[in-house]
Amino acid sequence: FFKQKTAYEMDRRRSELRCGAKRRFTMTPSADRAILVVFDGLRPDMIGDELTPNLMRFAHRGVWFREARSVFPSMTRVATTSIATGAPPQIHGVVGNSFYWPTALRERVLDTSRADDLALLERVDGRTATANSFGDQLAMTGRRVAVVHTGSAGSAWLINPRARAHGHWTFSILGESHTQTPEAVREVIGRFGPLPRRALPRFEEIDYAARVMTEHVLPTLKPDVAVIWFNEPDTSFHYRFIGSPETNAILRHVDAAFGRILDWVDAQPDGDRYSIIAASDHGQLSTSAELDLSSLLAAAGHEPLATNASPSGNAAISWTGGNMGEIRILNGDMARRDAIARWLMEQPFISHVLSPARNEVEGEVEGTLALSLVGLGHERRPDLAYVLRSNDDRDLFGWPGLGLMTGGVPVGGGMHGGFNKREQNTVLICAGAGWDAGGRQTDAPAGIIDIAPTILDLLAVAPASTMVGKSLRGAADDEAATRVVGAGLGRFAQTVALRESDGRRFIVNGGERPA
Repeated sequence: FFKQKTAYEMDRRRSELRCGAKRRFTMTPSADRAILVVFDGLRPDMIGDELTPNLMRFAHRGVWFREARSVFPSMTRVATTSIATGAPPQIHGVVGNSFYWPTALRERVLDTSRADDLALLERVDGRTATANSFGDQLAMTGRRVAVVHTGSAGSAWLINPRARAHGHWTFSILGESHTQTPEAVREVIGRFGPLPRRALPRFEEIDYAARVMTEHVLPTLKPDVAVIWFNEPDTSFHYRFIGSPETNAILRHVDAAFGRILDWVDAQPDGDRYSIIAASDHGQLSTSAELDLSSLLAAAGHEPLATNASPSGNAAISWTGGNMGEIRILNGDMARRDAIARWLMEQPFISHVLSPARNEVEGEVEGTLALSLVGLGHERRPDLAYVLRSNDDRDLFGWPGLGLMTGGVPVGGGMHGGFNKREQNTVLICAGAGWDAGGRQTDAPAGIIDIAPTILDLLAVAPASTMVGKSLRGAADDEAATRVVGAGLGRFAQTVALRESDGRRFIVNGGERPA
């Protein structure tokens, strides 16, 4: 207990010094309980009275950070870990939905959606995330966290990486083998019956999860922090297309589930002591075409290791795909890396190429941007990262944002991972205890890395020293200029627009090659 208390006081003091007088940590709680509701993949430009009336009702109560941003790569498990740790991947170390890390797994690319892969990473590296989470900080002061999760086992793990060690509670809609606390699944099934069948769109899963939240977690478990992660609209965006009738129907459905959570809080005698944060982890854009990058790399003399294959003698590189991905050298030295980077920069389908930092802006390979510039400078970083081209053209259903991909979803389906503002811009709305009522929209710099410090601040718990994000309480008036940085080689040019405030760096957009 003494060691925990000492660590807590040291972290609190470091936080006070880091935050300064403008937003100093206080030991006075602003809320008794906090609820975090995550809508996986929801774009803020889709919030409105027609599709999401309950989110609009909620926005009228508090503060809506309209320019909130995800991280790079703007992928679910990377973003999940950033929400949990209040830090970008160069601090927490989950550098992709999939990434090759031979220290832990040599046979194939490590898949962070799998609980067994994360368990292996933890055994080898000591931790899945190399930064403290809000769950860690809350446990240090005896607070409890309960999670209702409808996404992958990896996401359920990463939102509270040491849930079992802390005696916390995580329910996964996928079953006992998909959570660190399988007893939570048994407990829920015993009360609510069998888990729902898997079908697209995820209507049954959304309803089941909302019941668990409003009929068990909030009234019975009564955690200090309750988290519910809805896997929609992300799943339907991927496979049923952004703006389609099916996707609009599930978006209305998940919004109605959120409305039931709001109604439950409103009905409580102490409802005014609850603070609620509604957020998304990333946005999405639609795909316009599929690119066979693996074959193109092989034709250029670089036989890649497929995601699910074992390394072979002729495998030159490991790579991952989507609308962005990583490349790691398996056979050869950095001369091979440099040759691949130059080849990528010659291709008309590439918008960005990044490598380990030579300086603040430029990567080691001439013409590339630095991985650390966009928050990807961890020791687990790849040798190269690439982003495929995208634009703001309208898709089949009239929504802006179109880009290339290497596969994984049907052409026309949603994709995310890169720099496009449709992927980077996230939902972030805060209301209830600790927030000014009345409905305010602000363009203040904010992002998913601010969620954990904000939750902790609401409950008067010190943030971890590894948390780069800041509490958003009192941040609605903050301002920050946008700067555009770039690099290039020959006819290839790339830019990234950034906003910086209080030691945080947010990606506004990734620029197409200028004329």
